[in-house]
Amino acid sequence: MTTTRSKVVYSPNFTDGAEFHIPTFKMLKQDGSLYKGAKAPDIDKDKALRIYRAMVTTRVLDERMLAAQRQGRLSFYMQCTGEEAAVIGSTAALDDADMIMAQYREQGALAYRGFTIDEFMNQLFGNEKDYGKGRQMPVHYGSTKLHYMTISSPLATQIPQATGYAYGQKLSGQGHCTVTYFGEGAASEGDFHAALNMAAVHRVPVIFFCRNNGYAISTPAIEQFAADGVAPRAYGYKMDVIRVDGNDVLAVHEATRLARKMAVEENRPVLIEAMTYRLAAHSSSDDPSGYRSKDEEASWREKDPLLRMQRWMQKHKWWTEDDEKKLQEELRREVLETMKRAQKRPPPPLESLVTDVYDQAPPTLNAQFEKLKAHIRKYPDAYPKSANDPSITSKGGA
Repeated sequence: MTTTRSKVVYSPNFTDGAEFHIPTFKMLKQDGSLYKGAKAPDIDKDKALRIYRAMVTTRVLDERMLAAQRQGRLSFYMQCTGEEAAVIGSTAALDDADMIMAQYREQGALAYRGFTIDEFMNQLFGNEKDYGKGRQMPVHYGSTKLHYMTISSPLATQIPQATGYAYGQKLSGQGHCTVTYFGEGAASEGDFHAALNMAAVHRVPVIFFCRNNGYAISTPAIEQFAADGVAPRAYGYKMDVIRVDGNDVLAVHEATRLARKMAVEENRPVLIEAMTYRLAAHSSSDDPSGYRSKDEEASWREKDPLLRMQRWMQKHKWWTEDDEKKLQEELRREVLETMKRAQKRPPPPLESLVTDVYDQAPPTLNAQFEKLKAHIRKYPDAYPKSANDPSITSKGGA
């Protein structure tokens, strides 16, 4: 759970460290109205609908795929539920050509940029159309065309990588930046500090986006750090920072928009701490009932970011209950139908195990591959989908 002791403000307030308790920037109330003093955002109907559709798509995908995991159709899954505003609101404030280096709960960023349900499913099931060729666990997405770096499991490795990539963007001078997402637990890794120090020293266009959802798996924030959250750490690196209500999509969008302007136009790295809560378990392998109460979860469900965005659009006459019903039905049908197709697709060809690293597989790797093929030929019934693969039945090289 969140333990910061901060006042609330209703307009962006970046600080250089003069305040000990960093305020939380908010714009949108849960009923869909703006706080007094908050300036209406520059978001038109088309963009609002694109943001909201991505939020609902992510929520529906999460619900259906967790159910699929429980049915034994999928080995593993991680949900973004409850954090959609933080992820999608920030992505929407970027240029679509800016690089995203995610942790593993940012599928909403891909949904916003146009990653299709089919592309999600191919990765989740590791079939022949999976861009990663079945080499990654589920939810480890990547997309070159959408400028979304492939996710890796080791915690926090993407943070210093983002600094390095942003340094390259600075040298290229093409006006782009990198955003890297991570949880407050990942901010306890040494990679976080190394990345911020390098970014500040070399003045690179990178946005460090911390999703402070209160728990590093089962470890509450109060047991991770004694300071006022993650945001004050920026002071040690003379870095600009802002704390924002992570369930307020408008506030997240505005904070990220201004952070991007600073990063791209002035080569100033920025730290954003989004205060939010994961309404789901850490992963399909986790049981949150062992470390947090139902009452705590219920209190955060009342702050659901989707409902807040939906009510704001309804006040603008951009959305209706009928629109909501149609979208939900459309997405649920698409997810289920696409999942059935993805499950039936064969796995990547076995020979793809030894491609994409070397121009030509070296002799030692080829020898290992030949032993694998011999093993499969000896026990074909144990590998029914691979038994007729030409790369196995033939006795040639890789």
